Amino acid sequence: MRLQPRQQILDVWKAVAKYSRPADLWTWGGRQQRNSISDAEQLLCLMYPAATVSHLRLDEPDSTAFDVTEALRQLGDETEIPKLLIDALTSYMATYTAEDGTPLFGGGRYFLPAEAGAELTEKQLSLGVVDSFATAITLSLSTLGFLKVFSRSVRRQALKDKIAELEEATSTRLSAAMIGLLRSFSVYVFERDSVPGRALSRTLNQQGEQDRAVLERLQDRLEGVRASIRDAKLGLSQDESLQAALDNENMLFECGWSWGIVSGAPKVETTEQVGEQADGVALGAPYLYFTVVALDGISDLFSNRTQVLGLLNDGQQRLAQALQLRWSLTLDYWSEIARFGEGRWPLEDIPWRTTDEVESDYFSLLVTAVVLLDLLRRRATDDDLTRTVSVLEELAVRGRINRRIVAGDPAITLHSPGVRLELTGAEKFGPEVTWVVSDFAVLLLKRAVRASGLSRNRAARDRLLSVAEDALGHVWQRRMADGPAAGLWDDPSALFPEVQVDRERPSWYLTERVIECLTLAAHSVQESPIRSPRLLEIATDLLGEADQLYNQEQLEASQHANSAMQTAMHRINTQLTRARQVVQERPGTAAAIVYEVLRDLDKLAVARHDATRSV
Repeated sequence: MRLQPRQQILDVWKAVAKYSRPADLWTWGGRQQRNSISDAEQLLCLMYPAATVSHLRLDEPDSTAFDVTEALRQLGDETEIPKLLIDALTSYMATYTAEDGTPLFGGGRYFLPAEAGAELTEKQLSLGVVDSFATAITLSLSTLGFLKVFSRSVRRQALKDKIAELEEATSTRLSAAMIGLLRSFSVYVFERDSVPGRALSRTLNQQGEQDRAVLERLQDRLEGVRASIRDAKLGLSQDESLQAALDNENMLFECGWSWGIVSGAPKVETTEQVGEQADGVALGAPYLYFTVVALDGISDLFSNRTQVLGLLNDGQQRLAQALQLRWSLTLDYWSEIARFGEGRWPLEDIPWRTTDEVESDYFSLLVTAVVLLDLLRRRATDDDLTRTVSVLEELAVRGRINRRIVAGDPAITLHSPGVRLELTGAEKFGPEVTWVVSDFAVLLLKRAVRASGLSRNRAARDRLLSVAEDALGHVWQRRMADGPAAGLWDDPSALFPEVQVDRERPSWYLTERVIECLTLAAHSVQESPIRSPRLLEIATDLLGEADQLYNQEQLEASQHANSAMQTAMHRINTQLTRARQVVQERPGTAAAIVYEVLRDLDKLAVARHDATRSV
């Protein structure tokens, strides 16, 4: 299935509008019922593309495209849509703010009991989770940018007051979410001879070397990360003991984000008024899934749009800098681990094995996501990408994205019910808690699209787009075909008939992730085409020949000047000027222009030759 992001986003928008406002009131709730994540994902289905894709903007009613208005007709016209979104956003902020003004980030029914029949307590359902923090950052930035632009066209004082109140609530939620992510960051230290130490050694040792030699090389490669963690004030519960442990070369470590606020995490000192900072309960060790979620959310803080519109105040800038340090350390660490050694990378040894000795193709995809973020940050060369492309292709096969699915295939569990993660620490308030992730196909789509935007090699980019289109085709088949949630996700029974799901309510979890992928694809489409060195050489040679022939024709034209010929020569000169302007960035376009010029010059030469013979 070909990526056509604009039309595909509008198709999904039409379904979102129909479900969210079947009558005069906004309808909340999805398959996981109402919670701070699901409701935010529902809003992001509209807000994220509108905030980041210029042709889909909703914040300037006079500039709203006709097809955008038609897709969202269920929400009103171009002037009513922004007001409706403001009302929905205001309702969201009020719902997930406590009476004392503290923003709430509970995971709700995204939390699941580990044992069938068990019932989670209200305290467990209200625990803050990294998914909610990261989603809040993206939604808050989208909202602040939307309000900043839309307010320029507002004249009514009542609406201005409503916008000001929403801006304040959104800014508070943004600050609280940033603090939540700071307090969810973790560095896990362990001995070489421990279970996680031996597991890490097996992951790294792809050449059958002595473990001691492998770990010594690892220490050398991670010295910069180790020193930064040791010397920086990260606000971790074990800061003093951590520094001592990292001074010991026999200790290994991991860094990243736990599932929620880490047990013992100190409160963050800030001038931002965010209410109470709750005590943490989460295990002080990174989870790959929540690490990737956090990295993606934090990336939005450094986007061009955030900086150009000045969406962060001074206090938030300081919080963002603290998050950026953790973001960089995490990318450095996992990229070094994934690409360790001179031969086969650990990343290429699929499936990835975590330090708690759990293996899954999904974990390989998560580590690949981190590596791609690192390559994007460093603007790496295509040589760095080549092996990552092969990993994505292999994961597409293993996940049956582009292969026939047979009954009982274990790969089905990657998609439904998904990979189950144990949220260690949440059992303090009730039964054991798990988190299920079932976005394998969408995550593969997102990473393939992002990598294609990074690649400047035509062959590699074509391979990545092939993976992306296969993943999109897989995901698109899982849209619900009928009912109130028609056109939304997720109905895996379209591919896996034995799977039974609720077809009355959508999974905003998956729907929002599909929208995010299509938005990334839209950005990729807007980028300049890949410049082929071979095509540039051909276009340059053609341009040189055309220039030479044009100059010759000019000499002849001066002897046989007439208005028709002068008009033709002027047109050719204009085309040559255009070809020179674009040849470096778009050599194919330049070549096409020059081919037309060469044909016109040849026609002039033939006409002149015939005229000379007839005299």
